[in-house]
Amino acid sequence: QVQLVESGGGLVQAGASLRLSCAASGRTYSGYAMGWFRQAPGKEREFVASISRSGGNIEYADSVKGRFTISRDNANNTGYLQMNSLKLEDTAVYYCAATYRRSDTVVVTGRDYAYWGQGTQVTVSS
Repeated sequence: QVQLVESGGGLVQAGASLRLSCAASGRTYSGYAMGWFRQAPGKEREFVASISRSGGNIEYADSVKGRFTISRDNANNTGYLQMNSLKLEDTAVYYCAATYRRSDTVVVTGRDYAYWGQGTQVTVSS
């Protein structure tokens, strides 16, 4: 079992930055691919970014490329999502997710993740 707890959400103005954290506990975090997803009101959950177990492979949704940066600190069992140049349409509940992978690959599909955090609200105002 892996427990995930997100933090760092909040209310910011458009153009501002936020850094989300995802603290993992339980099994060896370094064996897990990690991802960030978001869900806006009335919309389906969507993929934001994923990072492989070593951090060597990363993928982003087109909507956040160039603005968001995913990273991880395996020594401290923590993942991060740095969000810059936030837009109104980035408003959503953000979830981190983890799933074990033998190979150093990213995981972009939500149903392929075994563990999820409770979510943290990000609200971007004009």
